[in-house]
Amino acid sequence: MKRFWQTTALATLLGGCMFPASAYGASTKCTLRFALQGWSAFYKTASGTGTITCDNGQKAHIKIRTKGGGLTVGKTRIEGRGSFSDVSSIDELFGSYASADASAGAVNAADAKVVTKGEVSLALSGTGKGWDIGISFGEFVITKTK
Repeated sequence: MKRFWQTTALATLLGGCMFPASAYGASTKCTLRFALQGWSAFYKTASGTGTITCDNGQKAHIKIRTKGGGLTVGKTRIEGRGSFSDVSSIDELFGSYASADASAGAVNAADAKVVTKGEVSLALSGTGKGWDIGISFGEFVITKTK
């Protein structure tokens, strides 16, 4: 009987090594550091770069592009951080997120928003220089650089 339990324990241990963690629904927490600069005059656009870092060791250098329309006027440069909802892989974070924005700032700009892509959400916050006032709707796109 002792031999049966030893064999069962060894098989369980080896089985756990053969399947990736995502097969068990494991999740990872990822954060973003970014810098964006842009302008708006009814049409709002910004672009920038950043780095995504995950607690499972995955890391990616990225490009960010935002665009949308609305009632806005301004010019800003924002540096900040973001926090993604838990995912099983960094690959789930790339793509187009829906965004809505309401902002007002002069000289020292501040921005905070949450964008979503399916079940993945990203909470962003940042500070910078510029001026901006208005409401806009659009997309927030993250692509991996090569």
